[in-house]
Amino acid sequence: MKLYSDKELSELLNQPIFHLIGDCADELGVECYVVGGYVRDIFLERPSKDIDVVVVGSGIRVAEQLKKKLGKKAHLSVFKNFGTAQVKAGALEVEFVGARRESYQRDSRKPIVEDGTLEDDQNRRDFTINAMAICLNKERFGELVDPFDGIYDLEDGIVRTPLDPDITFSDDPLRMLRCVRFATQLGFFIEDETFEALERNADRLKIISGERIQDELNKIILSPHPSTGFDYLYRTGLLQIILPELTALDDVQTVAGRAHKNNYYHTLEVLENVVKASPVGGRLEGALWLRWAALLHDIGKMKTRRWEASTGWTFHNHNYVGAKMVPQIFRRLKLPMDAKMKYVQKLVDLHMRPIVIAEDQVTDSAVRRLLNDAGDDIDDLMMLCEADITSKNSQRKQRFLQNFQIVREKLADLQVRDYKRLLQPVIDGNEIMEMFHLKPSREVGELKQTLKDAVLDNRVPNEREPLLQLLMEKAREMGLKTE
Repeated sequence: MKLYSDKELSELLNQPIFHLIGDCADELGVECYVVGGYVRDIFLERPSKDIDVVVVGSGIRVAEQLKKKLGKKAHLSVFKNFGTAQVKAGALEVEFVGARRESYQRDSRKPIVEDGTLEDDQNRRDFTINAMAICLNKERFGELVDPFDGIYDLEDGIVRTPLDPDITFSDDPLRMLRCVRFATQLGFFIEDETFEALERNADRLKIISGERIQDELNKIILSPHPSTGFDYLYRTGLLQIILPELTALDDVQTVAGRAHKNNYYHTLEVLENVVKASPVGGRLEGALWLRWAALLHDIGKMKTRRWEASTGWTFHNHNYVGAKMVPQIFRRLKLPMDAKMKYVQKLVDLHMRPIVIAEDQVTDSAVRRLLNDAGDDIDDLMMLCEADITSKNSQRKQRFLQNFQIVREKLADLQVRDYKRLLQPVIDGNEIMEMFHLKPSREVGELKQTLKDAVLDNRVPNEREPLLQLLMEKAREMGLKTE
């Protein structure tokens, strides 16, 4: 980060929009300040598009005045119930609010709001690094107002609350997730007193809606090192409330001197491996759901854990059980119950398949079936499976990765050679029902599966005559009329 004098700040804010806002405030005889994330990001030398302005008076009146000066190119939205307004002009977006003081009731995070001073407004801010303000009035343009030394917390890489953290978090429990999110995104530490308040107030998170929780959680997952955020969430007790299925994985049992690995820390390692292999870049949406798949890939292991004297610890079908758990988790956290959920569910369900193939002889038939089941998500599945190899035995890890490379080469080869074969058989279910005078039933499914297996195993070409012959043979075997 970089420290700036007031003069340097005035030069950094030497843009027409800030001078216009200051002029509007001067004309109305009120103080106004740019605050929050925009100020923080100036010192962190990060780009920031959203501008938040606090007015000691009516923020709506200053917004209306700015709209007049910008003319038709600007759009004004007023939210009287909240005492806020927004001005948009091209890529520019400015939020206005009047300075206010807030008080809370124990069972709600909706504050009782009163008009206040700049000091009141800074007191209600969540963290010191978000409580800095820069004056936009002409006489004091560029002057930094930083009553809680947020600038030094930025320099030291610390997240802490301006006032008593117990009050800050109890008043609005969502701030606890924001605390973890900022620490994770910025690579900062949570100050000790603030951390202890997170532990004391974790149970308050239960009054927060799933929508608000998942929004913060997604930002943590998309950060450069999300495992850091999950470590904070776990150590403070927040993760036990949000994702108890994940924290349940932190349970290692030992029988006859043999222990299984800690699947919680393994999961975080897999998540970090996926981040390395697939940085966010321009595919923000895709990266998010691949990371969710990494986070949930072993979620079924506690339900399937068994000790078998002959083989040791087993987790048979944990992928199938985990895939069944995905919709429950998505529904509870108000995550989308659409193709995104199905994508995560599919990757959780299939994540063992490439490993099984890599352990055995890599046959065309097995790879073809994998490609058919994974479809367009095959590359993401392979990325997840390679990330899942966290063995501390370097030789074993290297062997798996080499076998995965063979699987990848066969996938690429089959995608070219077997494009037509990977399509559904040319005889479909409707034709089968018509041919044998059947209604939708188990028999129809069995006949369809016979054709599909034959095509995928390359026993017959995906052509009508050979498939028809196979269909008749299977029908006679099942005792169906073939006339």
